[in-house]
Amino acid sequence: MASSTVTSAQPERPPRPNLAFRRLRGKRSPAEFAAAVRRAAREIGERVSCDARYVGRVEAGEIRCPNYAYERVFLHMFPGRTLTDLGFAPRSSVRGRQARGAGESWEAGEPYKTHDTRDDRDTRDNRDTRTDRDDRDDRHTQDLYETHDNNEESDVLRRAFMTSGATVAAASLGPLGLALDAAAAGRPTRRAGTGEAGALEEAVRRIRLLDDRHGADGLYRRAAAPLRTAYALLDAGASRQATADRLYTGAGELAISVGWLAHDSGRFDDARSHYAEALATARMNGDAGLEAHAFCNMAFLARDAGRPREAVRAAQAAQRAARPLGSDRLMSLLSLREAGGWAGLADRVGCEQALVRAQTFYGRGPSETDPEWMSFYGEAELEGLEAQCWSTLGDWPRAARHARRAADLQDPHFTRNLALYSAELADDLARGGRPDEAAGAGLRVLDLLGEVQSSRIHTMLAGTTRVLLPHRRSPTVSTFLDRHGALPRPA
Repeated sequence: MASSTVTSAQPERPPRPNLAFRRLRGKRSPAEFAAAVRRAAREIGERVSCDARYVGRVEAGEIRCPNYAYERVFLHMFPGRTLTDLGFAPRSSVRGRQARGAGESWEAGEPYKTHDTRDDRDTRDNRDTRTDRDDRDDRHTQDLYETHDNNEESDVLRRAFMTSGATVAAASLGPLGLALDAAAAGRPTRRAGTGEAGALEEAVRRIRLLDDRHGADGLYRRAAAPLRTAYALLDAGASRQATADRLYTGAGELAISVGWLAHDSGRFDDARSHYAEALATARMNGDAGLEAHAFCNMAFLARDAGRPREAVRAAQAAQRAARPLGSDRLMSLLSLREAGGWAGLADRVGCEQALVRAQTFYGRGPSETDPEWMSFYGEAELEGLEAQCWSTLGDWPRAARHARRAADLQDPHFTRNLALYSAELADDLARGGRPDEAAGAGLRVLDLLGEVQSSRIHTMLAGTTRVLLPHRRSPTVSTFLDRHGALPRPA
């Protein structure tokens, strides 16, 4: 697609930071504030997938006016205020938009458009070469991070991932899908620009969102196609170093996300390969944050695969990479990964020391340096991972206490984690000699399995079932065993 060469009369102004919105966030981290936005959306029947990056873009002034779904959520969160009070520009003043009636938005039903990604696209970032078409592209640049918050689009996306082939799923990711089609046809992939980098980052968010809601089993094979495309984009190169860095980070994060889908669905060898790919990408680009993330997941995988000493070493390597980043929350999570390894080695002292470090780091609170991918890590996850440590050490009452706290604290939006913590609770109660309570927790997990596809959770429930078999005479246990026995076997 040819770019326009028509210039406008006025130079483009850099975005102004939205200081009013930043003040409203207060002491909460971007990830914590994003979680509050999602909760507020559910209160009024909206569905938005706000994350730390979206909050950052608003505060940086890149989003001058939110879409209508976000507008309703923000006005619900801060009653009595207007968009202008929140630091946004009036909708009628945003160039390239028109005022619309309540309930309408530019995004509803619009597919992703293709960005012009020729080499000269990147060289125009600080020049004024704008036409009406460029205004529409600007609108799309904003919508790239907003359209997935539309209820209808979310349903379409879920169907694309859960029921369609890999090519269809990849095509739903905008420029990534087009690059995949080119690669499949044997044509050389053109050099990547900011449009591809943005689509790659969005692919990572979408996969994480779908995993949070539905688990990994239905996503893994479909997510592999965008990953192949991501590395094809790396091979094609980029015209600017900043874009190349985004591509490397995005490809590495996507490799970790796909690796996690493999991990959670029981494909440990595949997961190990994807994590190693992400680690190599991090080291090639000197990306300490990506390296810490890769080692973090490698530690988790090693623990689950029965290699606890490797889990300890990987977690310690992650901590060495993460120290210069200045994120206490990241160090807390990595200490928990180390604790899981020590528990697997039956080293109670080492485990307890790592758990104390994890609690200490967590208690220091969130910060601006917390990675975007850590938005899942809150008090519920802290409790859930500690429960797993005590369970591995055979301290069932203590494990059950932490698992119950995790389930109680978990935001219901994250259906997979709620099912996981409840399954952990059921198993700990069963092994701790409390069969009726275990069966009750197990029934709650079964109620969630219509929305969640996770081999990990199915495996945990199968183990709990074996422990509860001698207690079949209990009506609650019998009901749980019968319902579990009627489940279709995971593919």
